[in-house]
Amino acid sequence: MFRRRQVWLPTPWGVLVLTAAAAGLVAWLLRAANGFLALDEPAVLPDGRPAPVLVIEGWLGEDELAQAAVIFRRGGYRRAITSGGPIESFATFPSFAERAADFLRRHGLAGLPLDAVPAPKTAQDRTFASAVWVRDWAADRGVAMEAFDVVSSSVHARRTRLLYRMAFGPETRIGVLSTSPASYDEQRWWTSSPAFKDLFGEILGLAWTKCCFWPGRPGSHEERWAVPAPGAPAHRAQAPP
Repeated sequence: MFRRRQVWLPTPWGVLVLTAAAAGLVAWLLRAANGFLALDEPAVLPDGRPAPVLVIEGWLGEDELAQAAVIFRRGGYRRAITSGGPIESFATFPSFAERAADFLRRHGLAGLPLDAVPAPKTAQDRTFASAVWVRDWAADRGVAMEAFDVVSSSVHARRTRLLYRMAFGPETRIGVLSTSPASYDEQRWWTSSPAFKDLFGEILGLAWTKCCFWPGRPGSHEERWAVPAPGAPAHRAQAPP
């Protein structure tokens, strides 16, 4: 009923070495996490040309929107689209998409093809809802979206690309470009409390999106789990003009 076994246990020096190695690995992973999430991977067309359309998330701060304007000019894009849902507090513009489009026109993109595509208030992931409305807006107006890039904020970039890919499907080539936050240094994010919260929030958000977010087939009620605009059909909020 009993058997004698030999169990190997580390010596005090062994415990110290293993603890130091584990701490070093954790520190390396944390330093690398920002670069993993704050992705810069532009899309290209099948013939190798860069994507012609740039989608800009409208909720970005003004400093980041200014960076997006620079990205547009340097990238040789032919069209810009701003996305985003309603601004619920009292504001000049009803949606983040329209607010961003106004800012970009006043900061270097006036006279260029620039469209605001507001999304409705939604119970789904707001980035995903914005992607769905951009997809349907482009389909309704015949705007080619074979390949495009999305500008997102720092560590939100990787999850943004994932959600846009979920909305558009595998046939569309989607790249992403990240802006740098104005409130902290990305290379030393661990010295900032807001950066710490942003990074770990995005790690959890990315994990949840990969394992638990199943929006339903394109055009379904499950995909469009949104609050319709006043007067819109119950199954679909009105597309922006």
